[in-house]
Amino acid sequence: MRIMNFAISICSLAAVALSAQKPAPLLTPESQLPARHSVRVFGQKIMYYDMGSGPVIVLVHGFGSEARFDWGNVLKPLAAKHRVLALDQIGFGASDKPFIDYSIQTYVDFLGEFLRTLHVHEFTLAGESLGGWISALYTIESLVPANTGPAALPKPTRLILEDAAGISTEHLGNRTMPIPIAGTFADAHGVAIVFHDRSRVTEEFVRESWEMKMKANDGFTERSIWSNPKVASEGVKDRIGTITVPTLVVWGGNDELVPLEQGREYAAGIPGAKLTIVPDCGHAPSIEKPSEFLAAVVPFIEAR
Repeated sequence: MRIMNFAISICSLAAVALSAQKPAPLLTPESQLPARHSVRVFGQKIMYYDMGSGPVIVLVHGFGSEARFDWGNVLKPLAAKHRVLALDQIGFGASDKPFIDYSIQTYVDFLGEFLRTLHVHEFTLAGESLGGWISALYTIESLVPANTGPAALPKPTRLILEDAAGISTEHLGNRTMPIPIAGTFADAHGVAIVFHDRSRVTEEFVRESWEMKMKANDGFTERSIWSNPKVASEGVKDRIGTITVPTLVVWGGNDELVPLEQGREYAAGIPGAKLTIVPDCGHAPSIEKPSEFLAAVVPFIEAR
């Protein structure tokens, strides 16, 4: 019987008590964040936050999202002792949206070029949902012996996977499933599935997130990823055993989009990985329970 080489930690009672207090809004106001920077990557404009100083943390957002939505609640706390780079990935947010067939490899390629362009060579890589899948595949490819030369992917020193997709990909080839892209304001209320505590998904939050989607204009990107047959073959389940950097897997205990069992698979398959489960939390602890997310992530990043 295979020995599972991972440890499971549950957030402390103190953190749970903290979450029982009146929660902050799910979405940090844009006015409370600095202006984004821009850089050309493969000739395309990539927008990103660059905050703080110190060891570098690179944050990769999920499907149909952007840096502010996934990471806005943790940017400032992380930037207190670190340089935080959080990009709007190609095709999303305020970054350019070329008409191409988007795949997971597309995002790995752009992430590598983004880091080379900014001369980032030592960093912790963290990804949420689709961003976790991208981060896992990026790490796998960066660690192969053939990753050398001027176009080599900069290697992360640590990896954080937050409710990461990529373990199970069978459903991506199912053309009978509806494409999860909101086309009406009523559809926009579907954002509630991301969260465990539905009472926090107020009409104001739905409206603001819907307006963000309209401004991002990323429907083509979402459809391209969802319908690209290549994506179903880009799963990482059989390759995560090659990840040798310290890895933290953070998962919402009540995730309805990417079930906790897949988090356990990630943690079991990556040598030495640690799994932290955030109770009473949905698909994105960094949004819904930022204090608990930080309580797990900061010690991991700062460990010697």
